[in-house]
This record gives sequence, structure tokens and C-alpha cells, in this order.
Amino acid sequence: MLLNNSSEEIAGSEALIRTLINEKVDVIFGYPGGGNMPIYDSMLNYLSNIRHVLTRHEQGAIHAAQGYARVTGKTGVVFATSGPGATNLVTGLADAISDSTPLVCITGQVGSNSLGTDAFQEADVVGITLSVTKWNYRITNVSEIPYIISKAFY
Repeated sequence: MLLNNSSEEIAGSEALIRTLINEKVDVIFGYPGGGNMPIYDSMLNYLSNIRHVLTRHEQGAIHAAQGYARVTGKTGVVFATSGPGATNLVTGLADAISDSTPLVCITGQVGSNSLGTDAFQEADVVGITLSVTKWNYRITNVSEIPYIISKAFY
């Protein structure tokens, strides 16, 4: 993917991390898994900009991000893997929307060519979370990442 109309081609995971830095994110709560490992690999290059708080599971990550958001006034950011990892965020999402706590949750997903095939750890996260989020979006093209992430913070 090309970032910011430049000739520099980067991976989607790198575009995500750079966009988060542009949004002034300095702490991320999360739990790695197969669906989001490329994001964690890219984050290694930016540890001087972003601190990652590794939790025991995704539900712990979202509740920690809620506490962070409430204490700092910043948006809490959460990383979760695909399928059951992403569904572990639902309780925290319901709590956050009830209390108007600002969160941006980024989950892994199976490849877009596997969507709807009952692939390993596939879950309809958008459908599952519609009633407990202000807005959500399934990115299917890497070029959407900077715009969609910035829109999530807006």
C-alpha cells in the first residue's frame, strides 16, 4: 500500500501503526493471536512511540483500555485477534457504550477471500457488535486503513 500519496510502499500493519501514531495513540492494550500477529510484528519498530500493555486475555484488555480512557481522557485502544478473541470484547463494548467511554478496538480477521466460508476462527464481528458500538467497519482493502482508523477516532 502507498501511504500519504508517497511512493513508499508499506504493509497494511505498518500503515495501521503509523496511523495510530498520527492519532496520538501512545498506549495500546491487547492480546496477540494468529489474526493480528502482523500488527504486533510491525509495532516492534515503533516501541519508542507506542507502549503495549499485554493482558491475559481480550476481556482484560478492553476493561484496562476503559480504565485508561476514563482516567486520562484519551481514547482507549485495544488489539484482539480474530474469532473468539474478538468476541471476548463484547462485554467491554457494551459497558463502554453505556458509559460513553471512548474506545477504538482493532481485531484481526480471516483473509477477505475466506469471509463467509466458516474458516478457522472466523466470526461476524461486525454483526455481533452492531448493538454495542457507535460505529464499526470491516476493512477489506489495505488502502482503506489510514482513512478508516482516522474516522474511528473522529
